[in-house]
Amino acid sequence: MKPFENINKAYNSVFKPNELSIGIVVPIEKYADSAIPTMQGHLQRVKQVEALGFKSIWLRDIPFNVPSFGDAGQTFDPFTYLGFLAGQTSEIALGASSIALPLHHPLNVVKAATTIDQLSCGRLLLGVASGDRYDEYPAMGIAYGNRGELFREAFNYIRKAQDDFPIFETKNYGSLQGHIDMLPKPTAHKIPLLMTGSSRQSLEWNAEHADGWMNYPRDLYTQKNTIRQYRALVAASQDFDKPFMQPMYIDLHKNDNFKPEPIHLGFRLGANYLVDYIEKLRSYGVNHLALNLRYNAMNMDATLERIAKQVLPEFHSNKKEHTTS
Repeated sequence: MKPFENINKAYNSVFKPNELSIGIVVPIEKYADSAIPTMQGHLQRVKQVEALGFKSIWLRDIPFNVPSFGDAGQTFDPFTYLGFLAGQTSEIALGASSIALPLHHPLNVVKAATTIDQLSCGRLLLGVASGDRYDEYPAMGIAYGNRGELFREAFNYIRKAQDDFPIFETKNYGSLQGHIDMLPKPTAHKIPLLMTGSSRQSLEWNAEHADGWMNYPRDLYTQKNTIRQYRALVAASQDFDKPFMQPMYIDLHKNDNFKPEPIHLGFRLGANYLVDYIEKLRSYGVNHLALNLRYNAMNMDATLERIAKQVLPEFHSNKKEHTTS
């Protein structure tokens, strides 16, 4: 099987076979005691992580603040915010993790995505999902039980709408008959679509249709076996291998040798143990790790600088030779 497909600048930079790169989830601030971040100094933080050498930033799509969910995310509209950040940065990949497709018309999604891809010179990575916050669906007049079908139709619509004067029909989103076109087109032959979780689809559907998989943190044994299963399905049906990525919450301790303690979807740990843990993820086939610092207690500047100095060189350097288990 061939290595990862050559798509756009972001995809080619963030995802490399047998390697792991590191990005940051926005907002880049501690808000452990509140569901709503302040978003103060957010632009300066994004510029800082780019200057420090992180490969990507990731924004979530959370249309409503659902108190039972416990996290309002970065609060801004993701496409408006990514468009703003495209003009304020130059190299870092701009990731959406993830757009809840059933809550948007796919024409609006692909129009916004290709616009950001063009404005950023190919730096967009588009994560997509079926959505998991029930309260948002009746608020928008959408049947929660139909989200699997809606996701699949919207995904295919986004793919086909990038063709020249496309022709296709859908059950829920209308049809195009080849006499009108969607502009702009992406910088490459397509926008890279990364599927989040299962999105109400089978793993076989994921392996066949998406350009990569963005799954949730799991214990190392489970994640290793999940990645092996995914890659086996990709190899059986595709010409190119496909990347796997995950997020992880961390609370970086000032003591580099502080042993890991579990926190929500991650760990409180020192930098040395963080390197060891990330190396295990890399050896099991994780190609990108998005660090979430919501629960981080240490000063944010010191945290980012310590990760940049002690962790990034272990994974973003071309000098190291890696093998995958």
